[in-house]
Amino acid sequence: MTGKNWKTLLQVLLVILLAAGVKYQYSSANVDHLGWVLAPSTWAVEAVTGIDFYYENHSGYLNPDRTFLIAASCSGVNFLVTAFLVLSIGAIWRKREEGASWRSLILYAALAYATTIVANTVRISTALRLREVPAETGLFSDAQVHRLEGIAVYFGFLLLLFWLSGIGESSDRNRSRSHGRLAIPLLLYYSMTLGIPFANGAYLQGFIFWEHAAFVVITPLLMILPFLAARRLTTKIFAW
Repeated sequence: MTGKNWKTLLQVLLVILLAAGVKYQYSSANVDHLGWVLAPSTWAVEAVTGIDFYYENHSGYLNPDRTFLIAASCSGVNFLVTAFLVLSIGAIWRKREEGASWRSLILYAALAYATTIVANTVRISTALRLREVPAETGLFSDAQVHRLEGIAVYFGFLLLLFWLSGIGESSDRNRSRSHGRLAIPLLLYYSMTLGIPFANGAYLQGFIFWEHAAFVVITPLLMILPFLAARRLTTKIFAW
């Protein structure tokens, strides 16, 4: 094995260990341990919506009338880990010939964190607006709409990172393979949101888990369809 191959292997192992470490810490953390991501997200939500939140120990950030809580589940840590994996693994693969720099991994960690804050802000601000829509008026319940909105926001930002990361390169040969590369963010998202919980026994919750799983599986697939259509159109334009 060459020196570059060893470097690539070590970088992949480091990325996986870092992601696993954050995921493990998150699995046992309560809201009091997540201020590093919840606090800046809440500040950004306040700036966007004009609504002030105050922190309540062991609960989270509450609005003045105590009808909306930014809790641990709003931290987006799963998205943070997935985003870091998409950016880092993508860069390591893309630069496997010359070798990715170690400093780039730090950059991708910072970028994943910053994107998480933005994604959290969009998700929470949208959820606040959705409260104005009467519940149970459509095909989905209020809780289901909230779930759909969260999946759409986080996976949408994951696709954006995937596109901006340059994994789909511009050559004709690589463009023809770009459809298959969409499996990278999709599989990582499924692994983080369904695979790990399933392995930890979440399926024992019965219908609650399987209903959630159905939303997690179907929503990203529907979101990818226009992305694939745009890719196909771009391919035809370049071919022309």
